[in-house]
Amino acid sequence: MLYGGAVFLAAFLLFLVEPMAGKQLLPTFGGSAAVWLTCLVFFQTALLAGYAYAHWLARRSQQRWQMPLHMSLLVLAAISTVVWALRSGQPSQAVMHPVGMIFRLLLLSIGLPFLLLGSTGPLLQAWLARLERGRIPYRLFALSNLASLLALALYPTILEPHLTLRTQRIAWGCGFACFAALFAVFGWGVSKATVEPVEIEEKRAENEPPASLRSRLLWLLLPMVAAMQLSAVTSYLTANLAAIPLLWILPLAAYLITLILAFEYARFVPRPVLTRLLAVMLAGLAYMLAKADVSLPVGVAIAFFLIEMFLACLYCHVEAYAIRPRAAKELTIFYLMFAAGGAIGSFLIGIASPLLFSSNYDVAISFFATALAALLVVWPENWSQRALWAAGAAMLLYVLVLLHAAYRRDTLFATRNFYASLRVKQTYDPNQHWVRTLSNGTIQHGTQIFTPALMKTPTTYYAEDSGIGLAMRYCCSERARNVGIVGLGAGTIAAYGRPGDRMRFYEINPAVQPIAQHLFTYLRDSAAQISFAEGDARASLAREAPQHFDVLVIDAFSGDAIPLHLLTGEALAIYKRHLAPGGILAFHISNQHVDLEPAIYLLAQAAGMQARTVHSRADDERGEFSATWVLLTNNGAFLTLPAVAERTRTTEQRAGLHLWTDDYSTLLALLH
Repeated sequence: MLYGGAVFLAAFLLFLVEPMAGKQLLPTFGGSAAVWLTCLVFFQTALLAGYAYAHWLARRSQQRWQMPLHMSLLVLAAISTVVWALRSGQPSQAVMHPVGMIFRLLLLSIGLPFLLLGSTGPLLQAWLARLERGRIPYRLFALSNLASLLALALYPTILEPHLTLRTQRIAWGCGFACFAALFAVFGWGVSKATVEPVEIEEKRAENEPPASLRSRLLWLLLPMVAAMQLSAVTSYLTANLAAIPLLWILPLAAYLITLILAFEYARFVPRPVLTRLLAVMLAGLAYMLAKADVSLPVGVAIAFFLIEMFLACLYCHVEAYAIRPRAAKELTIFYLMFAAGGAIGSFLIGIASPLLFSSNYDVAISFFATALAALLVVWPENWSQRALWAAGAAMLLYVLVLLHAAYRRDTLFATRNFYASLRVKQTYDPNQHWVRTLSNGTIQHGTQIFTPALMKTPTTYYAEDSGIGLAMRYCCSERARNVGIVGLGAGTIAAYGRPGDRMRFYEINPAVQPIAQHLFTYLRDSAAQISFAEGDARASLAREAPQHFDVLVIDAFSGDAIPLHLLTGEALAIYKRHLAPGGILAFHISNQHVDLEPAIYLLAQAAGMQARTVHSRADDERGEFSATWVLLTNNGAFLTLPAVAERTRTTEQRAGLHLWTDDYSTLLALLH
């Protein structure tokens, strides 16, 4: 019970802190979806370090200093946890090297506690194997994953909606203190009770056949492929929907369920059926991937990708369990190789892929790696299995070639960095217009129609009858306007610029400005005086002197939603400081998945401002999309103008919601 309790608590705390730490870092990096993917790489790497430490310590079980060393590290970890839990404020903005900054921030805040929690499972299993005369307690590994799954389920449903981030950190710190105390209670006795004389253990080890080189290779490769699947599907969900803990947790929960099934209920998993289901899912999704510009409804896409990832991870973990070591001496090596595979897989997708490729091939690469791993697993079996997976691997390689060709088709420019995977396409539309489109993944962030009549006309979400169109046309009569825009995109709003106007764009992604300046002409053709501010808009505005904007546009998107740190009470206070008297805040909230209107209403109410919502319809001939904007202002003259009043309505409110702050936000109640 003590072993099980310690393993359960360690795993519970380990996976509870992951979404907590990731969410805390989102504002620092502009709410980018890549924050969580980079966090996954850190967590896998830290878990590898924890397993390496457990392996090293288990091999020195006869040394008297092993337990004092471990307890000393637990004390240091508890101290660092207290410092992290009580810390206030956000770390400084980092644009040039976000991956390195995320690793540094996580290492300094939760690095040591995470390492010790990660080492608990394999370390206690090694000790318990000695106590039980060599029988390896793999059930504890399944128990730890059950605890991890419970933590992930509790975070978005219980903790995030009801507790502030600071309260979450304090509660987690108390949980870590309980873990350290539990370890101290039985640790000293365990170290003496479980250690047998070295001669007896070595003699027993001689009778156990060592694992083959092929098995050891698969201990590494199978978890690596599972981690690649996890990272690729997580990247797909967060890049195309929103960087929120709920979407981080779905694929991670599916991943953990496969570990539980593999290490506790593998005998109930029909391996031939699993193999065939995986082959069918890979073939179906491979066909969908080959159609790069065709997307399924979001709910269907999420379901398909999660099911495929679940089957792939279950296959990898069941096969890894089937070739697990039988000798206790190889237990920590097995977990070390398992963790190394996870770290390598997450690194390949989370860090190496954005550096190597200008487009996003993550899902296709993970599918191809899955087929290769399956081919290696079935190679000693009959020829039909080898033929099946050899053909599957060849097909998925062909899909990669097709995907590359599809990404290059009609593409003028493509680039990928930490913040986005950007692509500029030029196509000939049904209205016989040349159209250029800027997209991030499957989300369009601006278009321009290259005909003399429409080249300077604002398109997509920025049409003249949209919320921003009304604000720009009627805010200031005929006088020159001073406008701030958070989020550059293709620079479409610059089309509203008149002689004497000043427009200042705030953009965190350094790749966007060259695209807007050289591949679109809105900025070049604008009559306004235009300036730029690099880095996160909120951080830049906080540093700047009041700009006295007549209109301040909040149009930054990560995936399909505005980053939440731009929608808090503290953020609104910064925006108000930069507004001129009677100025207008224009929030662009068009998206498919989250109803942000009630959250904006609470911001307006807290700031003593009036809120009006504007819905505009699509017009395919002019390249205009259906759009939703919320305008916040105290300018009564603007709101009572007939042209404005007839196009706006009072912003919707909803009972039971709380004002978002830097310390509290949740999207669960607002999801469609």
